[in-house]
Amino acid sequence: MSEPKNPSTVSRRGFLKALGVSGAGLLVPSGAAMAQDGTPGPDDGELATLLDLSKCIGCGECVNACRESNAAKFPEPKKPFPDPIPSRRAKNEDWSEKRDVEDRLTPYNWLFIQTAEVEHKGEMLEINIPRRCMHCRNPPCANMCPFGAANKQQNGITRISDKLCMGGAKCRAVCPWHIPQRQSGVGLYLHLLPRLAGNGVMYKCDRCHQLVARGELPACIDVCPENVQTIGPRAEIIEQARKLAAETDGYIYGLEENGGTNTIYVSPAPFDKLDKALGKTKSKGKGRPHLQPVKDVMADETNLATATLLAPVAGIAAGMLGVGAALFGEEKNGPKEDGNER
Repeated sequence: MSEPKNPSTVSRRGFLKALGVSGAGLLVPSGAAMAQDGTPGPDDGELATLLDLSKCIGCGECVNACRESNAAKFPEPKKPFPDPIPSRRAKNEDWSEKRDVEDRLTPYNWLFIQTAEVEHKGEMLEINIPRRCMHCRNPPCANMCPFGAANKQQNGITRISDKLCMGGAKCRAVCPWHIPQRQSGVGLYLHLLPRLAGNGVMYKCDRCHQLVARGELPACIDVCPENVQTIGPRAEIIEQARKLAAETDGYIYGLEENGGTNTIYVSPAPFDKLDKALGKTKSKGKGRPHLQPVKDVMADETNLATATLLAPVAGIAAGMLGVGAALFGEEKNGPKEDGNER
């Protein structure tokens, strides 16, 4: 596998087009320009990102770029919110007056930076960790959604359709990191059974799917001044992560967690130390994912059986909700589906 090229010398041949080309792979570091003359094909496989935490300075440029790139997808709720029946079923969640919150995940903030100070090998380290959806290879959020609103694309991106989501938060409950966040007062439930069904829409990182579909870099990767992230075919990203960890005596997170993810971290300090440090500083909790080991959620027999039984029901539900969305005009507010989901 060829080494990732310096961002200043990477050509505009378009890494997405190169994904389907045999021979040496092309990894694209943050800041590298991508051509717009190619989009992923059905055989391109899953894209993954490698985050070298030794490089992150916590500047927040990625957070700002994420917000700017995805602002059109953010919810605009209608108030007052319907009170759910029974009241204990699902509480209203409203972040519309707290859109400037940047220290956790919210429906308006799909990426944030955790900072952990740890002692390792006799040295004090301050490590910044960009956190967003892990984009699991076998995502429980997509497998267990009763409405078929969450889907994984062939390129490894897991998305939640705001046209179909009813805000039931099953995705958050089954996600090992509890990443999706709910905004009430928006979505299809308002037109169907506003007090009995759902309670809004769930939001999370969709890895700038609209940019990737055009052969462009996700905003957080493109803007990073320190080249923290590298994107490319998952097999090559894994090879690069292992090589980096070996060269720096580092540690890897994301290869095995939840059966494997498409977000791979390499850190100069062990992740159990990072996780412990985050807990001490209250940088872990609601909207602030942990860094603990995670078993494969979908390997559980109960979850497998539920997903198998749920799949046809969710498919029917998605179809019916799609009709409902068209009838009530919800599609004008939702991201266009690209037909590349599974």
